Amino acid sequence: MTRFPDNQVTEHVPALLRYARSLLRDDSAAEDLVHDALVLAYTHADQYRPERSLRTWLFSILHNRFVSDVRQRGVRDRHLAAMAALPAETPPSEQETRLRLSEVERSLLELSDDQRAALHLVVCEGLSYQEAASALSIPIGTLISRISRARTRLRELDEREIGAPATPQLRIVKD
Repeated sequence: MTRFPDNQVTEHVPALLRYARSLLRDDSAAEDLVHDALVLAYTHADQYRPERSLRTWLFSILHNRFVSDVRQRGVRDRHLAAMAALPAETPPSEQETRLRLSEVERSLLELSDDQRAALHLVVCEGLSYQEAASALSIPIGTLISRISRARTRLRELDEREIGAPATPQLRIVKD
């Protein structure tokens, strides 16, 4: 039976939480998803291959669990309905940066789950294209296509929001 040291798993928990929050947009649900993914990882530790990146394997488990949850319970529909019911927050006018970040967040929420997941793993978590494609169980070409479509969509949303391309220091996507 293949095992991995607990300390190697725990060092990836913060990244797994960030990714889960990106997918679910809810801290409590994200913690539950990470917990479920870690239980699966320990339960199926014998399936881990030491030649594969532990980080990528954990992201893959978490992502697959998320997809299963969406299919089984319609999580996405309930979540979008709940988000639509929330009143829009307007930061004080002197906090222009917070307003801009809020616009960026809204734009990210408008991306499809597939595009947001691909973009998050590569841009926010720093996974290589190959690692991200492996974590999502998709071909690398599909990953690149999703990232490209996500970046294009973010640019379109950004230009629509402010009427001109964003200033470079406020962009969250890298070309």
